[in-house]
This record gives sequence, C-alpha cells and structure tokens, in this order.
Amino acid sequence: MKRFFSIACPDWAFHLGMLLLRVTGGALMIPHGYHKLVEFDTIQAKFMNFMGIGQSTSLALVVFAEFFCALFLVAGLFTRLAAIPLVIAMIIAVAKAHHYDVVGEGETATLYLAIYLAILFCGPGKISIDGIRK
Repeated sequence: MKRFFSIACPDWAFHLGMLLLRVTGGALMIPHGYHKLVEFDTIQAKFMNFMGIGQSTSLALVVFAEFFCALFLVAGLFTRLAAIPLVIAMIIAVAKAHHYDVVGEGETATLYLAIYLAILFCGPGKISIDGIRK
C-alpha cells in the first residue's frame, strides 16, 4: 500500500512513461499533419494568416510541426527540438483557432499542448534514439 502513495519513481517506469507519452502524442498528431499535407492546396485558401506571414506559410509551418516533428517524437530523435514547434502550434491552436476554450472546443489542443510541454521538460527518456546516442 505504501508504494501507491509514494512519490518515488523507478528509472524504468520514468523511461517507459516517456516512451508512451512520446509515441502516443506523436502518433495521434501525425494524421492531422498528413491530412493538411495531402490537402495543402485545398486547405491553404481558408487557413489562418498568422501574424501576416501568409496562409501558405502558416499552413506549411503547421504541417512541419504536426507531421514531421511528430515523426521525430515517435522516433525519439531530436526530441526536445521537435517538441518546440508542436508546443507553439498547440498554443496558437488553443488561442486563435479555439479562442482559449480549453474545456470545450479546444480541449484536444490543450491536451496535446500538455503532452508536448511534458516531453519538452522531461526529454525523450532512454527508450529513444536520443537515449541510445548518449
């Protein structure tokens, strides 16, 4: 019973937890980015023009984050660097696309944001390409 209330975490549990968080957060984001990638021409006309950089550029940055950076997360390669564009994309999604509605329409983006922030803070864990390279 004492173990259930302990704040101690064995190394293997931490690394397994980070693997699950990375793979789940990345794998669930990849279809969002892939859809935007294959439907780029259709989507760009109605996509948000973030900070005046243009709809095409805004969409390209989101595709980079949601597809390519998510692939890096799943692999555990350049994990913290890959998490940064995902964090930025989810902050913009919560703020601009969902108007800070974190418990309603923006709930999924808020959950992704929390996952990517945890990965950014904690790193990939040892069960990753980054972990193997050390």
